[in-house]
Amino acid sequence: MIVKRWSWLAGVLACLALVIAVSAPSLSQGTEVAAGQPMLLPVDADPLEIATTTGPRFFAIEVADNGANRSAGLMYRRTMPDDRGMLFIFEETRPVSFWMKNTPMALDLVFIAEQGRIEAILPGEPYSIAPISPEKPVRYVLELKAGTTGREGISVGDMVRHPRLNETGATQMTPGNGG
Repeated sequence: MIVKRWSWLAGVLACLALVIAVSAPSLSQGTEVAAGQPMLLPVDADPLEIATTTGPRFFAIEVADNGANRSAGLMYRRTMPDDRGMLFIFEETRPVSFWMKNTPMALDLVFIAEQGRIEAILPGEPYSIAPISPEKPVRYVLELKAGTTGREGISVGDMVRHPRLNETGATQMTPGNGG
């Protein structure tokens, strides 16, 4: 009788282990993407705010905070709502460089210092492999649809606020002068 119970329990545990092993990769990041398909990350619950000289601007954002998500970014994405963006978070302030290979959407790339100050805004041309890099090291990059920064009055020196930036000390919100 004891042998039957152990055999049954061993079978149940083996099945459970198999289910976990098969599910674990998809549960760990939830961002596995088929080749040539866009990555769709969940929209963060908190909006990203940019304090401009004419008032605050708010964006719903997807957060790319690991190597795999940063590498995929907005590749293959053909459309995105006007009030949406993708925030790239790096582990430390450093020189960064982006390219637009496999990205059919023109973008504004907003380069942000650790304290939340916008250091540069550069255009991203669809499918270009030319490097897009600011002159200064940054901690964050926000990708928005092309023309958004101009239309919304977003400029170098404006301050960005979001809880994920606040984790590293970006809290002051004085627009235009970096604090």
